[in-house]
Amino acid sequence: MEETLQGIQNVKAFANELFEMNRYRTITNEVAKTGIKGGKFQAYTSFIVVALFMSIGAVIWRGAIMIADHKLAAGQLFSFVLYSGFIAGNIVGMASVYTRLQKTIGAAENLLELLDETPEEIDVNFMLKPEYKLKGKIEFKEVSFEYPSRKDIRVLHHISFVIELGQKVALVGPSGAGKSTMVSLLMRFYEPTSGSVNFDERDSHAFPLSALRSQMAIVPQDVFLFGGTIRENIAYGKPTASENEIIEAAKQANAWEFIKDFPEVLGTVVGERGVQLSGGQRQRIAIARAVLKDPKILLLDEATSSLDSESERLVQEALEKLMQCRTSVVIAHRLSTIRNADKILVINDGKIVEQGTHKELIANAEGLYKSLNELQLAI
Repeated sequence: MEETLQGIQNVKAFANELFEMNRYRTITNEVAKTGIKGGKFQAYTSFIVVALFMSIGAVIWRGAIMIADHKLAAGQLFSFVLYSGFIAGNIVGMASVYTRLQKTIGAAENLLELLDETPEEIDVNFMLKPEYKLKGKIEFKEVSFEYPSRKDIRVLHHISFVIELGQKVALVGPSGAGKSTMVSLLMRFYEPTSGSVNFDERDSHAFPLSALRSQMAIVPQDVFLFGGTIRENIAYGKPTASENEIIEAAKQANAWEFIKDFPEVLGTVVGERGVQLSGGQRQRIAIARAVLKDPKILLLDEATSSLDSESERLVQEALEKLMQCRTSVVIAHRLSTIRNADKILVINDGKIVEQGTHKELIANAEGLYKSLNELQLAI
């Protein structure tokens, strides 16, 4: 139901109201049947309680006869009934105890799984020390990787390459080739199964995780904005930024032109996930956030793929400004956006099948890059 309400525009757009109503009705009927089944078992418990009291009544009746015949003392009858009631009550309660025990075991298993997870070494009060400042050189050394949840599928196979300081390097290839996985390894969202990722000729583990990520910024394809104001979303890259710094970042990201037209300007509320803004506006706010952070390494995950031509032009201009004088790794499906890259890595099935400049790769008649380029031109 929660997903249906969140995606209500899709439900209405595809005229699937009846489908969702029937699906909801089916599930609620199943819940009702489960409740009725539980009620039946509770009814059996009621019969047990009635039988218990009938038994106690029969015992007292028989005991009274025995007392009248001087075969039993009144205190003995009272003790017998009292002890029998304690025992019977505990026996009746064993079913509910067993149920609670099973719930506790299930919850404990989930809790232990969480406790067994290795936490990230995050320092919330870290200060960036001089020895941890990045220059911008990146190196993958024989990196292989499988996702922890799919250990039977290898995503990357012995990937090796070097990105020099200040270079703009593009990752291209078919969907599912492993491009986004390589970006995740750079951000240390995951650790390589084998091999190493190096920064400035040092293993990534030589840097504290907080120090490493504080010097990197990512502009994703699906931009996530928090439900606050434009000011809060841009300042997320640098919470201590002044108003002038935020405005300057917005100008560099080509975002100030539309921001200043809003009545509340930077105080405009963007709505949940930024629903009050267009795709191009969300992208430019994400770029402004990255500009404000002033990273040493910039990661772009197909930041212009879902935009119209005018928005793409504005976003591309902002990205070109942002990529100046810093190491940039760009995931691109639109090959026209990365023709000026210093190096292009062509990824297929988790392997680097080609690398070079646009001119070098386009000259290879049998190469994957040329075929992808010709396919896009034909489309």
